[in-house]
Amino acid sequence: MAVNKVYADAAAALAGVLRDGMTIHAGGFGICGIPSALIEAVRDSGARELTFVSNNAGLDDAGLGLLLQTRQIRKMISSYVGENQTFARQYLAGELEIEFNPQGTLAERIRAGGAGIPAFYTRTGVGTLIAEGKEVRAFGGVNYVMERGLRADVALVHAWKGDTEGNLVYRKTARNFNPIMATAAEVTVAEVELLVEPGEIEPDLIHTSGVFVKRIVPLVNVQKRIEQRTVRKRA
Repeated sequence: MAVNKVYADAAAALAGVLRDGMTIHAGGFGICGIPSALIEAVRDSGARELTFVSNNAGLDDAGLGLLLQTRQIRKMISSYVGENQTFARQYLAGELEIEFNPQGTLAERIRAGGAGIPAFYTRTGVGTLIAEGKEVRAFGGVNYVMERGLRADVALVHAWKGDTEGNLVYRKTARNFNPIMATAAEVTVAEVELLVEPGEIEPDLIHTSGVFVKRIVPLVNVQKRIEQRTVRKRA
């Protein structure tokens, strides 16, 4: 018997999934490929004391910045905070816990979590604050710091196209943290710009297999903001 993975809206897709104190992956880079509708549903749910794993926290009024405004986030596991003043202000005031990761290390921690790899060694961060309190081992006469794989209770991802079985395709730069996060959580919820029937996506083009996706939200109105608009000067 086929399982219905499609929900009417983001609030319905997250019903019964969210709880206080959970860890959540949020895909995207800046505000590109972020699961905006799902993040707004988390805000509206009122869930608190959340730990979010995300490359960054979006902008003050977009993405995870919305959850920082409502103070629903207790801790961020991130690599970059430069575009969100609310993020920086709460951190400097001691109101927000942050676990900084080099960007490549963060991506590999998530990928490892999805692949069932509990830990790995990397040269990145050796001899810096990143390595404090972590195991360091020498391989071939070179020191490496041990980093742990990173899983979450829930992953929120944004896809350009998906079918009703949960197979997903990401478009261009939005194919950033979304694919690895989709594999590294107990429950993955995907918001999809274009929802199609099974078989309509060429198998070789699928980035995330439907086996990883438990719930799907078809987006009705897709709004894509530009974080920093750069244009050529007119002559």
